[in-house]
Amino acid sequence: MTAGRGICAEIEGRRLYLGSEKFLAEYGVFADGAVQSALERFRMQGKASVLISDEERCIGVLALSDVLRPDVKDMAERLADMRTWTLLLTGDSKKAADYFAEQAGISEVRAELLPEEKVKNIEKLQEEGHKVCMIGDGVNDAPALKTADVSVAMGSMGSDIAVDAAEVALMSDNISQIPYLKWLSNTTVNTIKVSITLSMCINFAAILLSLMEVLNPTTGALVHNAGSCLVVLIAALLYDRKYR
Repeated sequence: MTAGRGICAEIEGRRLYLGSEKFLAEYGVFADGAVQSALERFRMQGKASVLISDEERCIGVLALSDVLRPDVKDMAERLADMRTWTLLLTGDSKKAADYFAEQAGISEVRAELLPEEKVKNIEKLQEEGHKVCMIGDGVNDAPALKTADVSVAMGSMGSDIAVDAAEVALMSDNISQIPYLKWLSNTTVNTIKVSITLSMCINFAAILLSLMEVLNPTTGALVHNAGSCLVVLIAALLYDRKYR
């Protein structure tokens, strides 16, 4: 077995290969005209194809079709409204990936990637100064999930390896929760920034008033504790913050 490429096995003395065109080519087996025609037809339909061959010729093609979630397009649009750029990293063929990306409204596609190539794409994005959130559910996604700045796994349907590699696991397979997760993280960070700024301003004012002898040690301590309570109250507002 070669990860991301294919497998070979010997059955009743006959050696068989199952995998991509590149995988079969490594063993000297190439797809003929009829097979190429079938592959092209499946790619135009957005299907992934797996070739089956013996040591001499290709003897079959398996066409696998992903089912696009009905809420994916809405998710991509809401992320775009949050000024978040979406990118599809997949091991599927370019035409199949383009087909699904167009249906989902995803900004950019990088197809025919092995697991290590997904990692390299993420590392390149990070070198360009981007903060990368990787969403995945398969075994092949685990290295990329580990590499990204933030990683999200689909908890109910994802593989155990993907869930272990991710920092966030969604307990349902509802991908429409991704914009909510982005909104919640943005809101939390903004709340932290406001709280820290307000706390520093209160403490700075208390120090100045103490130097001016307006506050004594007791009232200074009360102002400091009041500032701490105010920060806690601001943080508590997150519980009542409504997502729209």
